[in-house]
Amino acid sequence: MTSAFRNRPAPPVAPDPTRGAPVALTGAPSAAAELTVIVVSYNTRDLTLACLRTLFAATHSARAHVVVFDNASSDGSADAVAAAFPQVELIASAENLGFARANNVVAQAARTDWLLLLNPDTEVHDGAIDTLLAFSKARPEAGITGGRTVFPDGSLNIASCWMRITPWSAFCMATGLTAAFRGSAAFNPEGMGSWARDNVREVDIVVGCFLMIRKSLWDKLGGFDLKYFMYGEEADLCLRARALGYRPAIIPKAQIMHLVGAASGKRADKLRMVAKARATLIRDHWPAWQQPFGLAMMWLWAALRRVASGLRGGAAAEKWRSVWATRADWLAGYAKPDP
Repeated sequence: MTSAFRNRPAPPVAPDPTRGAPVALTGAPSAAAELTVIVVSYNTRDLTLACLRTLFAATHSARAHVVVFDNASSDGSADAVAAAFPQVELIASAENLGFARANNVVAQAARTDWLLLLNPDTEVHDGAIDTLLAFSKARPEAGITGGRTVFPDGSLNIASCWMRITPWSAFCMATGLTAAFRGSAAFNPEGMGSWARDNVREVDIVVGCFLMIRKSLWDKLGGFDLKYFMYGEEADLCLRARALGYRPAIIPKAQIMHLVGAASGKRADKLRMVAKARATLIRDHWPAWQQPFGLAMMWLWAALRRVASGLRGGAAAEKWRSVWATRADWLAGYAKPDP
């Protein structure tokens, strides 16, 4: 089958519309494209190249325009993408805008009916994007859709979707019930227990590693809330869509491989960022009277692990010592960015 992607001439260098930082552009959108695929990269050169190779090889019917936004990588990512994939529109940012802002920049300029957010640490399985686009068109009430993710060995990676944080799920996570009973829907409600992501199902949150949304809904929601620099932005987006009556959904036949966290840095740093995002989601999406309980459960989550790891010592103790020491920062959540 003929590829749905086309080579495009290179336009001149243009400014970044959000910061004024110089960017280099290659590629131009085709008028026939119905989908804009957005890949935001940061020091993931080899992974990004593999992602693009599989994207082009595995996509047959979707008419897509592919945009790579490189967040000031120092590993030669932008040059490598430009050399290997001249048909891709490349935005080589002079500064790291973060995941949310970078996606907003590309989405704002998109002229297609659909958007697909795709992580650079993914590999697209055959027909995944074709299947997801067809599913999205057939299920307009979903608004936001996603697929199934697996690890490189083919085993299930559950992190394609989640349910929202609730008082019960926060309690289970804080007290260790979620960790002890991963396969239980009762004690692991956010992870949906033992569900193998093997049937079409409505979910609260589609993860941004493989997230499709109609451009008109993205615009209505205003894209990602920019206070979420990393983590939580797709949860906030999906919960705001649900508040409008949409019901995000997963289709397992749209499958990709996802490594998870290839650009997230040190584990302690990731824990702090995830904690900060969760505290922000509690503040943004819980009733005011429930928020103190949710934040108390987060405090308890860190406190119990700090104590337990201290008894064992080693790297885990150092990690949780760092998380505990910064609790005032992550419990406060993200603040609104400067305009």
